Amino acid sequence: MTKKIVITGIGATSPLGGTARDSWNALLAGESGARTLEQEWVSELELPVTFAATAKVPSSDVLERHELKRLDPSSQFALIAGREAWADAGAPEVAPERLAVDWSTGIGGVWTLLDAWDTLRERGPRRVLPMTVPMLMPNGPGAAIGMDLHARAGIRTVVSACASSTEALVNAYDHLQAGLADVVIAGGSEAAIHPLPIAAFASMQALSRRNDEPAIASRPYDLGRDGFVLGEGAAALVVETEEHAKARGARIYAELLGGAVTSDAYHITAPDPEGSAAARAMKAAIEGAGASLADVQHINAHATSTPVGDIAEYNALRRVFGDALDGIAVTATKASTGHLLGGAGAIEALFTVLALHERTAPPTINLTEQDPEIPLDVVTSPRALGDGEVVAISNSFGFGGHNAVAAFRTA
Repeated sequence: MTKKIVITGIGATSPLGGTARDSWNALLAGESGARTLEQEWVSELELPVTFAATAKVPSSDVLERHELKRLDPSSQFALIAGREAWADAGAPEVAPERLAVDWSTGIGGVWTLLDAWDTLRERGPRRVLPMTVPMLMPNGPGAAIGMDLHARAGIRTVVSACASSTEALVNAYDHLQAGLADVVIAGGSEAAIHPLPIAAFASMQALSRRNDEPAIASRPYDLGRDGFVLGEGAAALVVETEEHAKARGARIYAELLGGAVTSDAYHITAPDPEGSAAARAMKAAIEGAGASLADVQHINAHATSTPVGDIAEYNALRRVFGDALDGIAVTATKASTGHLLGGAGAIEALFTVLALHERTAPPTINLTEQDPEIPLDVVTSPRALGDGEVVAISNSFGFGGHNAVAAFRTA
């Protein structure tokens, strides 16, 4: 028997705010999280891109000193978001053996890894910190949450580039359906605003070069888009069976209908321009949820602001919805947050959940001249969603040809 799965808690630390609500309010207000980087290494290394969407509230403002010392920034963000989501859900009383974590990252502890390499070269092996390996491991963020909340039903980490945290959410749904847990904390985190990733992404011509205008650099669907803006942060969602949520009197934000994962097998970085595998993921997510295409009123698109990626996703959307796509409210929230890589799907799922909960589709900023090859109904100011049951999907696609889609419905 299929169980109803619901969202009962949300947490985030993002370029827009230090909490889920602050991030959401800033998104509705049309703010941008992109800003000029002030670190000395930007000029010292002559980086071609000098801005990014950094976390608005530093982890040092939230965590204790000993936590900061023992956790990579990606784990710091995860712990902040996870704790907020848990508290927002009412700190459910659940046996540790029935509590699981489905987490994700795209890159993992890159700051720890590269700092340790610098220490080894400059100061020798005796000065490399003994916690280096636990801090750099990609499963570190999920483990930090799991240990903090005493989750013993399993801590799983997905690493599938920019599709990672949407895939983690799909895994959470499957694990609850399988009866492996009653409650799951799902989400993703990333902290890769470091000279090396910036230089590498810039070298492949993936990043925007609007160094003098960071706030308007991420511009999905715009004719002037020239690449994505690197972002950082984390988002967490508390996911549980409806039966468990109702038994404890929990507030329910939205229903998680499920999701789907496919792969392009096309190119290591470029999406399949026809969007066939991405389209299969969307169809499978909607149909597997028992919903119809006509039920979908809102889409939080992957929409990275790259010339090739935005068109490929549009082609996939048109494959799925046909002419009905013209009547669906599409939002590209990376215009405000930048691209959180492995954490992107989580923050976008959180925004999708709040869009349904408040029946308001958030805006896409910086769209001044829409690309005529992408004739979507893009939301550019907060827009009311319809009455009755509303279905929304959140898309995530990543290097390696990973596609993940999650489907949600109003509670």
